[in-house]
Amino acid sequence: MQLPAIATTTVGSFPRPAWLAERVRTNTGSHVNFRFDGIVLQAALDDATELVLKRQEEIGLDLLSDGEQRRLHFISHILAACDGIDTINLGAKDNYRRIAQTRMVPRVVGRVSRRAPAVLEDLRFAKAHTSRPIKMTVPGPLTVVDSTLDQFYGDEEALALDIAAALNQELLDLQNAGCDALQIDEPAMTRYHEKVIAYAARALDRCLEGIHVPTFVHLCYGYPGGGGQHQYEYPALLHELMKTRIGGFAVEFARSNYDPKVLEICRGRLVMFGCIDPGDSPVPPLDGIVKRVEQALNYIAPDKLLLAPDCGLMTISPELAAAKARALVDAARELRRRLS
Repeated sequence: MQLPAIATTTVGSFPRPAWLAERVRTNTGSHVNFRFDGIVLQAALDDATELVLKRQEEIGLDLLSDGEQRRLHFISHILAACDGIDTINLGAKDNYRRIAQTRMVPRVVGRVSRRAPAVLEDLRFAKAHTSRPIKMTVPGPLTVVDSTLDQFYGDEEALALDIAAALNQELLDLQNAGCDALQIDEPAMTRYHEKVIAYAARALDRCLEGIHVPTFVHLCYGYPGGGGQHQYEYPALLHELMKTRIGGFAVEFARSNYDPKVLEICRGRLVMFGCIDPGDSPVPPLDGIVKRVEQALNYIAPDKLLLAPDCGLMTISPELAAAKARALVDAARELRRRLS
């Protein structure tokens, strides 16, 4: 994968067109439904994916995603291709995401294994509709453990390692099909440093066996709609993950206001530097983005640095998402000009 110095990308998701899906609110929360089904839905998903690819090209992003248009949920979309996990008949999980709340989540009901590819055809469609590099994303083992109700294993480590083996098969297929970069989303790692040390770092490494394309682990510290978790800190987590074979880190600095000096830990690895708030907030001034990235360049070489939003852009309007992605491109161009 050949990218320019100070490349631009996004974490993965883009807003869906209003004609594709709607958000349904209930007494227990909200969820997204597609407006179509059957072959009409498949055509609509293809159209939405092609539209988001073209939009990224027009904006000028260097490393594209499929926008995750086909995914109603970033975890269940992958788990639906696994045996041993029931994504239809959900179970109540207490203390979800280490918060005193109950959520309905997929249930682990047997030995977890990959039954079929989950996003392989999504990648093939994307590769057929753009000549630019593509990055695909999957949820990581610890986040899957945290987002499911275990009614079979009774052992988080054993569950995480079986999930990792299933994800490894998916990543190998994506790599073999020409995927240019792979991203493992691990927001749970930011909340459970002790579990990372105990087994989740090893599970991450299991995901990466045989993988040689660039890889990232997304260490999400909060969500665009709220629920930030910036009370936890990066250094201990990054030190532990530097022991793994992960190629790079997707880290958030826009909303957290962390000191980029922490990136000194990551020297030699790729860094997706979150420098724009992905939520429903104004596009930051160009000078502000540039100054933030210049601080990161004190610790990460330009050819190892990618600019990105903190998290996915799915929750905001298509117009605002495009403007924020365009701001990344403008900042990268200005920084390259200054470096030259």
